[in-house]
Amino acid sequence: MHASVEWQGKMAFTGQGSTATTVALDAPPVVGGEGNGFRPKELMLNALAGCTAMDVISILRKMKCEPEAFRVEVSAEESEEHPKVFTAFHIKYLVKGEVPADKLEKAINLSQERYCGVTSMYSQFAEVTHEVVQE
Repeated sequence: MHASVEWQGKMAFTGQGSTATTVALDAPPVVGGEGNGFRPKELMLNALAGCTAMDVISILRKMKCEPEAFRVEVSAEESEEHPKVFTAFHIKYLVKGEVPADKLEKAINLSQERYCGVTSMYSQFAEVTHEVVQE
């Protein structure tokens, strides 16, 4: 696995991973950017949300109880001093549809405790908590 970023001018970069897919990165105007892309630490939150979301959907499909709609939101707390590092992550699973609560909790726990490599890595340096909201 590898990734690279290529400078596009000012504070804008184009990031690319192992596939041909790209992502725009940029800084806010206050530090010389134009705000036209993700901040690097926002990508860390998306990595966590995406990793656990993919796990949960995959597990629920195997349980034959796919939700009508599903979203994962991640928030983080940062240290006060530079370098500002994440000290805690909170994952909110928003689920719509007829998914039995016990199966949903099992899928989430399997993701958090066994399958999500991003959760495993992040929990080495910060607290990772979660909650479930069923609509």
